[in-house]
Amino acid sequence: MFNKAEFIYAAGLSDQLKESDKPEVVFSGRSNVGKSSLINKLVSRKSLARVSATPGKTATINFFDLEQFTLVDLPGYGYAKVSKSEKMRWAELVEGYFAQDRKICLVVQIVDMRHKMSTDDISMIEFLYQNAIPFIVVATKKDKLNVRETKSQLEYFSNELSKYNNVPFYACSSLKGDSIDEIRQYIETSVKRFEV
Repeated sequence: MFNKAEFIYAAGLSDQLKESDKPEVVFSGRSNVGKSSLINKLVSRKSLARVSATPGKTATINFFDLEQFTLVDLPGYGYAKVSKSEKMRWAELVEGYFAQDRKICLVVQIVDMRHKMSTDDISMIEFLYQNAIPFIVVATKKDKLNVRETKSQLEYFSNELSKYNNVPFYACSSLKGDSIDEIRQYIETSVKRFEV
């Protein structure tokens, strides 16, 4: 399911969004959280999603064809140095995406394993939960923590996410491959369930 991945198109405004013709797996997270690295690891490609050293660089919703589903890469949120008008355009774009009648089968909500969740992270999780949009939470950069820090953060996430019917949670490392197979498996199951 992850062997063939092709870029389809990018939308910078909600009226540029095309109708969805297959299940969509959406990747959401703040700027610089490791979203592109995670996508590239999942599809075993080095540069399908462009990894940028500059936060806030992905200003469009990017669509990729993976044969059985469409992978949707949302622009990273929460980057302070972006102009107010740019933030408003992003908000219009992302809100416009979710407001459409789309075939969303799963949202992969990405957070940083090293930190507490930001207000934006929690707002996004709340939005998904309140609107009954299926989602999982993936914490990236696990390899940057030692054993004690990992234990402490796992407890923190477990406690925070218990409010959302124990949403599936994966602590992962795009560098070392931790939890990558499990995330792939969850995505595959979600796509197959959606097709029924």
